[in-house]
Amino acid sequence: MDAQAKTRILLDRRKPAHALEQPFYTDPDIYALDMENIFHREWLFVTPACALPKTGSYVTYQLGAYRVMIVRGADGTIRAFHNTCRHRGSVLCKGAKGQVAKLVCPYHQWTYELDGRLLWARDMGPDFDASKHGLKAVHCRVLSGLVYICLAEDAPDFDTFAQMAQPYLDVHDLSDAKVAFQSTIIENGNWKLVWENNRECYHCGGNHPSLCRTYPEDPSVTFIPATGEIPPKLKTHFDRLEGAGIPSTYRVDPAGQYRVARMPLLDGAESYTMNGKIAVQKRLGRVPFLDAGTLLKFHYPTTWNHFLPDHSITFRVTPISPTETEVQTTWLVHKDAVEGVDYDLKNLTHVWEETNDEDRRVVEDNQQGILSPAYEPGPYSEIQETGVIGFVDWYAQTMTERLNPTRMAAE
Repeated sequence: MDAQAKTRILLDRRKPAHALEQPFYTDPDIYALDMENIFHREWLFVTPACALPKTGSYVTYQLGAYRVMIVRGADGTIRAFHNTCRHRGSVLCKGAKGQVAKLVCPYHQWTYELDGRLLWARDMGPDFDASKHGLKAVHCRVLSGLVYICLAEDAPDFDTFAQMAQPYLDVHDLSDAKVAFQSTIIENGNWKLVWENNRECYHCGGNHPSLCRTYPEDPSVTFIPATGEIPPKLKTHFDRLEGAGIPSTYRVDPAGQYRVARMPLLDGAESYTMNGKIAVQKRLGRVPFLDAGTLLKFHYPTTWNHFLPDHSITFRVTPISPTETEVQTTWLVHKDAVEGVDYDLKNLTHVWEETNDEDRRVVEDNQQGILSPAYEPGPYSEIQETGVIGFVDWYAQTMTERLNPTRMAAE
């Protein structure tokens, strides 16, 4: 029986509101199917656009065998290309980030314009047509200062998500941002465990002392019930912000892939700091209230985000192997904010650096327990883990549809 057939059987017998069976978190064949059917086909968050501040600025991104470079052109447009020369395939941009005048292959110096056109190739003869050997483009979209790519030949719809998220994001003025700090960690756990851990705060009280100074553990504050009924405290919060022209109320993709909502922090808290006060005096964005909470946005399979009245934080999830996942966190502040004057870097990053490391340990412990032959899927809390249920349902539905296209079409 091949890997697809085995995975279909596991999906078909999945218990609703239960964790997945062991192979979903450990098996190399299922990991390969995850990559093929999700990561190679969906829109993926890669970087804040402000990480590409000038003409020729680039960042590189690797997902499995794919290497991609994201480049800002002379016209200001951000584009993405496969990071492989059209001559003999060498990597062009070897660093994680940088700035170049042109894209020059280090092997034989084939030279490309920042828009991907081949400009120069030495000694290729009179019949060589440079116009047929430009860099291979990757689908690329910029949404309110956030750069997404799609590796598929035919990219799925992006506009529906963009139209939902853009009004919420625009008030944060990410075009006026700069990167204050970026951290990259490896969690020795399957990418789905990273997401499951992120989608609940059931574990917060026992694991996140710094975060719990400002972030509420109460699920009636952090999550909307499956019925869609908004609790009174949240409705008051949403109404206040919406009345000031700040899009805030809960909106979710019907398929469960993405969501936006501006959720409150603990009473009196303004930002993710140890004292609860804003971290950056030169504020990023146009949110008028310091106690407006945080705009929580997620988009499976690669990103969750926190947009606050003073700064913003992006998170990027990249699978490395069946039991390894990279998590990159980027703190954004106003481009004119001065470290040591407008903000203290340790104060800005402390809560989420601590929380990320605590989450790493939680995920790794979870992975180790799942590796045991004694593991069997347990039930999720339908009070505390509705977000996890939503993620697992999205994953299972997506994989079922893509592994059973004929059956799903018939239904």
